[in-house]
Amino acid sequence: MRTLLLSFSCCCLLLLAAATAKAGDPEYPAAAIPAELKAGAHAVKRWEEVQFKLTGAGEARLVNHYVITVLDESGAEYANMVEQYDKFRTIRSIHGVLYDASGKAIKKLKQSDITDRAAYDGSMISDSRVKQHSFYYSVYPYTIEYEITMDYNCTAFFPGWVPQDARDMAVEQSRLLVSMPLVYQLRYRQVLYEGAPQIATEKDTRTYTWEAKQIKARPDEIMAPSWRRRTTAILLAPSDFEMGDYKGNMNSWEEYGKFMYALNKDRDVLPAAAKQTVHQLTDGISDPSEKIRVLYQYLQQHTRYVSIQLGIGGWQTFDADYVTNKGYGDCKALSNYMCALLKEAGITAYCTLVHAGDGEIEFENDFPSNQFNHMIACVPRGKDTTWLECTSAYLPAGYLSGFTADRPVLIITENGGKLIHTPAYGTQQNQQLQRLEAHITPEGNVQAQVHTISTGLQQDDLKERLHTLSRGKLMEWIRTALSLPSYDVNSYNCNEQSSIIPAIEQQLDITARNYVSISGKRMFIEPNVLNKSSIRINTEEQRRSDIRQVFAYTDVDTVLLAIPAGYTTETLPKPTLLKSRFGTYASVVLVKDSTITYIRTVQRNAGTFPASTFPELEQFYEGMYKADRGKIVLVKKE
Repeated sequence: MRTLLLSFSCCCLLLLAAATAKAGDPEYPAAAIPAELKAGAHAVKRWEEVQFKLTGAGEARLVNHYVITVLDESGAEYANMVEQYDKFRTIRSIHGVLYDASGKAIKKLKQSDITDRAAYDGSMISDSRVKQHSFYYSVYPYTIEYEITMDYNCTAFFPGWVPQDARDMAVEQSRLLVSMPLVYQLRYRQVLYEGAPQIATEKDTRTYTWEAKQIKARPDEIMAPSWRRRTTAILLAPSDFEMGDYKGNMNSWEEYGKFMYALNKDRDVLPAAAKQTVHQLTDGISDPSEKIRVLYQYLQQHTRYVSIQLGIGGWQTFDADYVTNKGYGDCKALSNYMCALLKEAGITAYCTLVHAGDGEIEFENDFPSNQFNHMIACVPRGKDTTWLECTSAYLPAGYLSGFTADRPVLIITENGGKLIHTPAYGTQQNQQLQRLEAHITPEGNVQAQVHTISTGLQQDDLKERLHTLSRGKLMEWIRTALSLPSYDVNSYNCNEQSSIIPAIEQQLDITARNYVSISGKRMFIEPNVLNKSSIRINTEEQRRSDIRQVFAYTDVDTVLLAIPAGYTTETLPKPTLLKSRFGTYASVVLVKDSTITYIRTVQRNAGTFPASTFPELEQFYEGMYKADRGKIVLVKKE
């Protein structure tokens, strides 16, 4: 499915009101940049203006003109011009100039130097294309200037504005100008912007202006929310809009849902053969959950995901007849097809828009707009609502994975759209239970058997590898999965358990050489063989951003180590118990009858926490890091 919300990196097209510098005139000397803006920055946006004007019910123009000074090699990526276009957006013109450190123009863009390529690789059939250009200059500092004019023949999506593209870019001045007919209702959302826009009226046009100045680069901060949550932004959205022959309104989620329903109406009609298959599979089943499972499994076995995004096809689904005959479709087509199969079986299901992707999802619940890039199916059944990811060939029915779990989604019904939330998987669902039984040889090697059960989000990555990697590639990954410097894998087996919270059970036999350090008559052992925390937080700078832990989980690691004969315990790590708002940690080591028993339990909480709690975060993770590396000292009896 075409990304309905243009990402800020694509959608926030940048402009500058200043006239293009005349050749030879030093307009942008790097020395003129204030020292405080260079601090911590790899590039500085000197001046930018974004002009967006609605020129008709279904037409608009965007002029993007910006000037960026690249301070060093790490900022070179900001000098590359990349603009995407498709059936809805046409690039009218591109102009560019390169300046040296003194601000002197040394090269102008030639149209023949612009590369035009497909926007996506062979995994997607799309009419989206990209024009890109680089001056390939590496004498730092230098400055680039671009002006791109783009015409829209669809008004379902408006660009946004993020003056500071990244934390290591500073901004001297940037502004956004949006011009709308007086009778048109512009909808906007200000993020970390103080005050209101300047509004000017002239004849039949109203122009809104936002401006930002002197924005400094920001330090890198661990566990910070997404960049768009930390920097100034203006989100824009239409009220009335047009897409081809279709008209819609986006003032509410209900109205937006009505547009999407009308766009895809009557495309869920199955051919006769498919209807017959549905009845053969389900007529003898009384349990609705079992019917859903059987039909979902049929979908997985008889279709495959192929992304085809051509023109309005990026929004409008291929019909159920097409998928039946071709055996493939994109997320919209497969979700629509799944809903059609369920409908024939007497079960109501709805296509549902979602912003998919692992990690934190940016979403404005109370700002109806194109914030989606994917479609799934929803079978509402009260407390037993079932969610179906129709592009996956291996997920169990009812499980969404980290790709679409725990986020707002828009169900598309005949009565319009309804915003609800997908299931959130917590500490009870996302578990990793590991048990290692091993013996330590007198030479310091470890022979071990590891049994692991991973559930929920903790098994997502492994499940994907099991279904996409060859056995050889999988074993390469297995050889690096444990917190051991090196080890040989003697055997490996796993078993997938499909349920609404899926699980994977693994059996691993390994040999780790020289894991134990021997010095004279003493043996030094780190009992945490399985799962060491790698996060260290040590900063003297004041925390600016909130703290974000994306998903919750529980880890329980049990290690049983049989020690060689003739050794006794000299030193044991002290039991550790850490409690904080971010989670809990506990570890303990016991020695009995020549066997070391080590138990480690970690429970991490998901959520966003205020910056003021950063000292507590630092203390929690530093305590965990140190405790994970506690050593046992054994001494050989004389």
